Amino acid sequence: MNLFTPLKIKNITLKNRIVLPPMVRFSMLSNNSLVNDDLLEYYEKLAKDGNGLIIVEATCVSSDGKLRDNQLGIWKDKFIDGLSKVADICHKYDVPVIIQLHHAGFVDNLTEVPTETLDKILDDFVDAFFRAKKCGFDGIEIHGAHRYLISQLNSRLLNKRTDKFGGETHFEKLYFSRELIQRTRELFDDNFILCYRLGGNEPDLEDGIEFAKILEKEGVDILHISHGYPHQDIRALEKINKPKEFPLSWITYMSKEIKNHVNIPIIAVNLIKTEEEASYVIENNVADLVAIGRAQLPLKLFWVKEAFKNFTKRNSKKELEIDETELINSTHFGCVCEDKL
Repeated sequence: MNLFTPLKIKNITLKNRIVLPPMVRFSMLSNNSLVNDDLLEYYEKLAKDGNGLIIVEATCVSSDGKLRDNQLGIWKDKFIDGLSKVADICHKYDVPVIIQLHHAGFVDNLTEVPTETLDKILDDFVDAFFRAKKCGFDGIEIHGAHRYLISQLNSRLLNKRTDKFGGETHFEKLYFSRELIQRTRELFDDNFILCYRLGGNEPDLEDGIEFAKILEKEGVDILHISHGYPHQDIRALEKINKPKEFPLSWITYMSKEIKNHVNIPIIAVNLIKTEEEASYVIENNVADLVAIGRAQLPLKLFWVKEAFKNFTKRNSKKELEIDETELINSTHFGCVCEDKL
């Protein structure tokens, strides 16, 4: 298994293990939150380059839940036409595409938010799921990381609520996510996949592991492991203990640990820039898929095509070295036999 080995999830085949993660393109969008020609061109170039899976950037399910005014939206039917064009462009190059659905949340005052408000946002998410399928996407990613709404609800540091959206256990903390999955289960046939971007440290890695196991049981098809809301007294850049010999980031390392506890595909992410680093993730069983974000943004570089060239060149050298070693060994053993004669 390597970076360019296909992967089948349900009936959807990824041509390789490279994922374009969701990256908000504020500079391309206006305040109407609609898809425009610049955004279509952006996704077309990345699909044409040959990504195995594209995850469309954080798309807001509620008009009052945006990160910024110029964030992509899906809270009304008027967004379906433009988002459908994104799906069509990716499919033109045989690239499966899913869309990340998002709500910014309430940062430091989650406990004060009325239950009815969260009920309404849950309804908005459900409606957005149905719109996403109408757009022709191959699936949905729930944004449950980075201290946004669902990350806040998952966090025992931020979620001190005593209603149905709170609770003490990991299972209870996941009420919003579990209810969302349950209410949209009919959408997820063999041609539609559910991905969940999970904060692996929410606030500790042990919490991420427990959340992952529950989400797998709830029917999530892929886990995309990123960071959550850490303990605020940890000032170090690395928020968990990572073995010194692990060559990539602490966030990427969490994928490896969580993968040991679930049987569904894992996407690793964070500061993975080169083909060699991406190949390390796959070949060393850190994760099943690897997200390459910022390294793909200089679109003229065609990261995937260049990675394939580098991968082929490196492995051709390895094969040559193996062949030479086999030839030497074969000659050596032949001489031994002659001596015995």
